[in-house]
Amino acid sequence: MNAHVAERVRNLPLTPGVYLMKDSRGSIIYVGKAKQLKRRVQSYFHNSKSHSPKIAKLVAHIAELEYRNTDTEFEAFMLECRLIQELKPMYNRKMKNPLAYTYVVIRNKAGLRRMEVTDTLGADREGLYFGPYTANKHAVERAIQSIEECYHIACSQPLAGRACLNHSLGLCNGVCLGGSAVQEYERIMDRIVSLLQGTGLALLHEMEQSMLEAAERFEFEEAAKWRDHIEAVNFLLRKRKVIEFSEQNLSIVVYEYVDDTMIKLFLIRRNQILFSEKYPLPADGQRTWLATEIRSRILHYFKPNSASDDAPVQIGREEIDQAQIIYSYLHGSGSHHLHIQSSWLKEKGQQELNEALDSFLLPSSHENI
Repeated sequence: MNAHVAERVRNLPLTPGVYLMKDSRGSIIYVGKAKQLKRRVQSYFHNSKSHSPKIAKLVAHIAELEYRNTDTEFEAFMLECRLIQELKPMYNRKMKNPLAYTYVVIRNKAGLRRMEVTDTLGADREGLYFGPYTANKHAVERAIQSIEECYHIACSQPLAGRACLNHSLGLCNGVCLGGSAVQEYERIMDRIVSLLQGTGLALLHEMEQSMLEAAERFEFEEAAKWRDHIEAVNFLLRKRKVIEFSEQNLSIVVYEYVDDTMIKLFLIRRNQILFSEKYPLPADGQRTWLATEIRSRILHYFKPNSASDDAPVQIGREEIDQAQIIYSYLHGSGSHHLHIQSSWLKEKGQQELNEALDSFLLPSSHENI
């Protein structure tokens, strides 16, 4: 680390933000986010022997360092995502590389529906596509393989008229031989489609029941296998929930505490932050002012433009990262959020909006709100 970069690191604040690393030509080669900028950036230059080859190579090329403060870690996540998509830095492979988006497709092949994992959308879009999943392709492949093995449909030669290798290993129900196994195979595929579409969880519930029954019989190795299969299914379901969340085109008001004297308000529509502002915590008995201010912002930024505002919207590949960040933020942080119903924005529904906001802003761990 040269003296200039060392000085920059020493002067970094212990606040949330985004850091931009540059090479000797001034090109941005990496963008990262941090809850505490100074500690995160320092970690690149300490204990260098434990770094991966990628990190070691990155550090060797750092000649300049910039940073941008944010009020919250959530804003740092969103800013990082936007900058990576705009700048496409060399070392941010995951978001730069379009192959980081993976799909599960079910197509008819030789008379049977077969599951495949792909990183491209077919030009003809033949078959049923599920995704995009932000996980790497191998993780999605492992999840699909686990489902196939769990339900013994991992046939390597379907309808071949002779037993395949997986049949001898107990991984294929005999669909390679034809007969009644084909009807059972198709029944299982129907349930897999329902699972991936989010319309039916019967398959998952069966797996959970099988795990419990194995444990009750003290067959813990068998129970562990079912546990792993269940985790594989839940992996895909969690990714599906992110997509469904974004496709609902929700209007959401969020606030979180910056410190003991300040909150930060966000108005989010789908995957975009429409408005953000810091507000001082009101003194006792003055909460009405804050509720009125938030109400006016909601009515302004969430004003319905057309009948299609509430219609589901298909999420694009370029939006999946923002959707993941917002979904994770709302479901795993210390923030407080409220879904704004479209009926509340009309004159007849504004009393409901007032009541919802009143509950939304009730005291929790900070007594001033």
